[in-house]
Amino acid sequence: MNHVITQLLLMTLGFSNPEVPLFEQEVRSLLKTHCFECHGEGEKLKGGLDLRLKKLIVKGGDTGPSIVLSAPEKSLLIAKVDSQEMPPGKKKLHKQEIELLKLWISTGAKTASIEPDKIASGFMITENERNHWAFRKIKDPIIPQIKNTSLVKNPIDAFVLHKLESKGLTLSKNVEKHLLLRRAFIDLIGMPPTPLELDFFLNDNSTDAYEKQIDMLLKSPHYGERWGRHWLDVAGYADSEGFDGSDIIRTSAYHYRDYVIRSLNEGKPLNQFIIEQLAGDELLKAPYQSTSSADLEKLIATGFLRMAPDGSSAKDVNIKLSSNQTIADTIQIVSTSLLGLTTQCAQCHNHRYDPISQADYYKLRAIFEPALNWKAWKTIASREIKIQYPQDKTKSAELEAKALAIDKKKTELLNTIQKVEFEKSLEKVPTNLHSEIKKAFETPILKRNVAQKKILSDYPNSNVNAALIIQRDAKLSLEFKAYTDEAEKIRSLKPAIASYRVLTEEPGITPTTNRFERGDYEQPKELIKPGHFDLFASHNLGVIPEDDSSIPTTGRRLAFAKSLVSENHPLTSRVLVNRFWMHHFGQGIAGNPADFGKLGEAPSHPELLDWLALNFMKSGWNLKEFHKLVMTSNTYKQTSLRTEMLQKVDPANKLLGRMNVRRMEAESIRDSILRISSKINEKLYGPPVPVTPDDYGQIIIGTDTRDGAGRFTGKKVDLKGEEFRRSIYIQVRRSTPLAVFESFDAPIVTPNCEHRNFSTSSTQSLLMLNSQFIQEHAEHLALKLQKEAPANIEEQIKLAWTLIYTSSPTKDECDLSLAFIKEQTNSFSKSVVKKESNPELQSLTAFCQGLLISNRFLYVD
Repeated sequence: MNHVITQLLLMTLGFSNPEVPLFEQEVRSLLKTHCFECHGEGEKLKGGLDLRLKKLIVKGGDTGPSIVLSAPEKSLLIAKVDSQEMPPGKKKLHKQEIELLKLWISTGAKTASIEPDKIASGFMITENERNHWAFRKIKDPIIPQIKNTSLVKNPIDAFVLHKLESKGLTLSKNVEKHLLLRRAFIDLIGMPPTPLELDFFLNDNSTDAYEKQIDMLLKSPHYGERWGRHWLDVAGYADSEGFDGSDIIRTSAYHYRDYVIRSLNEGKPLNQFIIEQLAGDELLKAPYQSTSSADLEKLIATGFLRMAPDGSSAKDVNIKLSSNQTIADTIQIVSTSLLGLTTQCAQCHNHRYDPISQADYYKLRAIFEPALNWKAWKTIASREIKIQYPQDKTKSAELEAKALAIDKKKTELLNTIQKVEFEKSLEKVPTNLHSEIKKAFETPILKRNVAQKKILSDYPNSNVNAALIIQRDAKLSLEFKAYTDEAEKIRSLKPAIASYRVLTEEPGITPTTNRFERGDYEQPKELIKPGHFDLFASHNLGVIPEDDSSIPTTGRRLAFAKSLVSENHPLTSRVLVNRFWMHHFGQGIAGNPADFGKLGEAPSHPELLDWLALNFMKSGWNLKEFHKLVMTSNTYKQTSLRTEMLQKVDPANKLLGRMNVRRMEAESIRDSILRISSKINEKLYGPPVPVTPDDYGQIIIGTDTRDGAGRFTGKKVDLKGEEFRRSIYIQVRRSTPLAVFESFDAPIVTPNCEHRNFSTSSTQSLLMLNSQFIQEHAEHLALKLQKEAPANIEEQIKLAWTLIYTSSPTKDECDLSLAFIKEQTNSFSKSVVKKESNPELQSLTAFCQGLLISNRFLYVD
């Protein structure tokens, strides 16, 4: 009975063959996690015990053999872990893990292959680890043959159907047209279609009507805003440092945000997008002042490597500690966003689960250290680069020439007044002194000699001050002021010299990188050269140079970036297409988008993932083409309705027999409400819209008008419609997220967010009921309905339904809505307090708010 229980426990842990566990597949990873640091991979074997091979375990250490084959009760290893003497510290083996060890020993301590006679000391990577699904070379899988070929729109359907048919399932029917359109709009631009767009689609009977809608959405400037937000999550974008409570504002970070939006809208190939962000500066030559618009974009792209919190400007900061933390956070952002690996624990020791050594971590760090040199850390301000676009320089020069022409007229006016007044003053001076006084007056003040100063002092009327004369003459004063104002107005039109938050290297400086003992910068050990993880040794990724003599910089980041987008790299394209898939389906093909290692969830459709990754690279890393491929598949078009069979066989929908219902992200909820109420400001790019606490401490959009002591002054600053801009343009403060964003799980990037949580909480309902933003926009919508369908409540109901749900109400829904509005109107009529109250508007507003707070609006079918 105990044996059966053990099997079940091991199966719940995911062990592949609990009946006869094998050392390489089940046991070694367990020992690596808990024991190798002292007994295998450390500089010195504690107790003389090496647990990296079965034969070494049998041999044992200073106290004798560690196991007795087929006798776990006599094995020292079991005695040590059972008594919790080992491993040391608080983290002990779980009961299931101990049961696995016992089962392995009792079944003869089997191995999957013949072990070598001896192995080198320290860290090692086994063939089993190299053959982990994510670390294998991406190969072109055979598209499977399936029974119902009529359901196959493209290869995606074939791969999905192959799995479904093996379980006796098939794809669900296509979702209704209006819901498919809503799904497509929210997926690609983050907002629902307008009634006009819906009508156009429903009345388009051409066979490619849906494909034309996708093409239209991919050309929309809102596309880059929507998908830019996805990328900014993994990049850790923020408009503040977030290092400490002061949360210093980043005034120029928004240029990077705009770069991301522009790149996606332009359809920039993702391999170029990645190279520019990792090494855009290495594609250019310093000092960058003659940079073209296209080259400036490459420089702005390196803002990706400046998104990690930087505490170097914080008060009383330990600069060594903060700079090393910034480097660690930057590596975490790069690793999770592009490699899909959790490397941060390897900063202190060999990775507990994945074949990544501590030396590997510092090889990766060495790639970035020439630009992020903790031994000579640059302040935030000193890293800023001030540049004008060439066309802006030309415009500034033209405007300055116009302003100088006005200045010249002003100078001529001064000279004329001065000359006239001086000539008048000479009438009171003896004739024989005229030339001497004239010479003294024309000599600059600082160059006048003693005699010249004296004669002008003796005859003060001759020391004419034209400025004073103008001040005393109203007509001249107005003329002079007109010139001054005109010149100032012209100069105010000059494009600003912008500051950019970028990353660059100091030419000619190549800092060294040391491995830090247990991650402590005060315990530097051996020097480490830049390079790839040993795990990728067989993938032909090229060499990371210490210093590339062909370019001014070291070339390390450029070589690394190019290797990432090489067709030989096993991770990058897999990680990207898995994340893109997640944004379309609510879950990745591989469950954890930032952990493709041992602890990450294996892909439900590994062949599909590889086919997508390879196809993505073959398409030229074309994201828009990826969208169209996915969204035209029948897999994407499925209804989200659950069936009894699907619920029984695949309750978690891993096999994709239906579409997942997904809640909109916080930003999409707000943007959709702005669009529905017709208040949205569609302006693109530019500085962020500020956020501030209100009198109750809730974070709202607005300018902070508190006084020096932090007290509220009650002053309001008109944002001139900026408060209605899309959410991607709202200031991202790490310490003070906007209330509506925080309630609906918008991330606080520490340092980034690879996968958003989607919670359901009472605070969300309370916010939707009580938020001033929701109430105001419900009223804006009600006013819109009254304007577009005056005196026709039924038409107002239908229009509201179409705007909010992208569908028409049924007769029952229409009747219920009508009854609600009439009841509310009657109620408001009886409780009127102010003469200006409008019961009809109030009741329609309440109706609109009711629709906006419903799950039918908040979720995408």
